[in-house]
Amino acid sequence: MAVERLKRRVEFLRVAGARKKWAMPGLVLQARRRDDQGGALRVGFTASRKVGGAVVRNRTKRRLRVAAEQVIATHGKCGYDYVLIARAGTVGRPFPALLEDLKAALKRVGAWCDDDVERK
Repeated sequence: MAVERLKRRVEFLRVAGARKKWAMPGLVLQARRRDDQGGALRVGFTASRKVGGAVVRNRTKRRLRVAAEQVIATHGKCGYDYVLIARAGTVGRPFPALLEDLKAALKRVGAWCDDDVERK
């Protein structure tokens, strides 16, 4: 399934306002169910200066984008907005462990989908 991007600040604030989040060693996942359930998956990425300088922040966001393409595209529920927040450990975390963090966080916020039957 195609994954669209959240780009505007108001979209990020709506997801944060839903207060549905889970923190893992490699990332923080926030999720929000939208009103249009048939809509596409939308994902936003953020990294504060606490993570590091510009180079480190960009590297962490690239890693989160690839993880989202692999996990959220196949296991995320339709009609949800997701925000992935980088943590200080994101850049040094082994990629398989980062993928497992994202999978576990999806399950904890109740946005995990095993197959295409649940998506429709």
